[in-house]
Amino acid sequence: MRIATWNVNSIRTRFGRVVDWLVREDVDVLAMQEIKCRPDQFPVEAFAQAGYELEIHGLNQWNGVAFASRHEMSDVARGFAGMPGFGKPIAGQEAVQGIDAAGLPLEARALGVTVGDLRLWSLYVPNGRALGDPHLDYKLRWLEALREDAAGWLEADPELPLALMGDWNIAPLDADMGDPSFAVGRSTHVSPEERAALAAFAPLVEDVVRPIVPEGYTFWDYKAGRFPKDQGMRIDFIMGSRAFADAVTGAAIARAERTGDAPSDHVPVVCDIDPSLLGGTFEDEYDRPMVF
Repeated sequence: MRIATWNVNSIRTRFGRVVDWLVREDVDVLAMQEIKCRPDQFPVEAFAQAGYELEIHGLNQWNGVAFASRHEMSDVARGFAGMPGFGKPIAGQEAVQGIDAAGLPLEARALGVTVGDLRLWSLYVPNGRALGDPHLDYKLRWLEALREDAAGWLEADPELPLALMGDWNIAPLDADMGDPSFAVGRSTHVSPEERAALAAFAPLVEDVVRPIVPEGYTFWDYKAGRFPKDQGMRIDFIMGSRAFADAVTGAAIARAERTGDAPSDHVPVVCDIDPSLLGGTFEDEYDRPMVF
């Protein structure tokens, strides 16, 4: 079974590329970030024709997360219990946006689904913007709340095959940062505070791709020829619980998807799992997507 995460940077702009890649690479479940649209604006038909069901959480032209799956999705959660809010309400979206305990509006940054035995989350961690910016404090609080909730999920079910997937907006190691405009002490994504916030997840989940693909970036800025110079960042991860990680049989970073016409600035991160190692509620045979 093939599971992937991809910050698509506007699904309405890139749905053709995304659907083509899903079919070509035989992907079962894709977590998407930065869809940048409401559910009614999402190009649902293209995914349906390829054999994928969708769960979508988007509020406007910013942020937004989604899942495309060949398998039934259940227990859908838009946001996690302790998730903090930020900014101002989005006009016309008050009924679906929600607020946190402090009365701040919740952004569309987290979507959870259950697929078979798997509990999967598509996550778009706040960027942080700049050192000293309120958005960085929001980022750190958001990560702490996610860690606390994830600890609760795994305390309730220590054998839960849990995957926290998406754009974490943190380069945990110096080798994960190749963009010269980012440096410790002067920019986000590499600050000690952000790296510590990500490292705090270690007792709960681990990067299931790095042991198989130890090198390689997942994001290259559009400006200054960053991709041709390979000045990128590794900031997109599939972080799995022990039960999930033990079922992983392969992984890849799909670097080629940063080439061609109108690519996203991120590329897909992929892992293969053996469902039989999970106790197996998946059928041996399931419907395959249509090939155009």
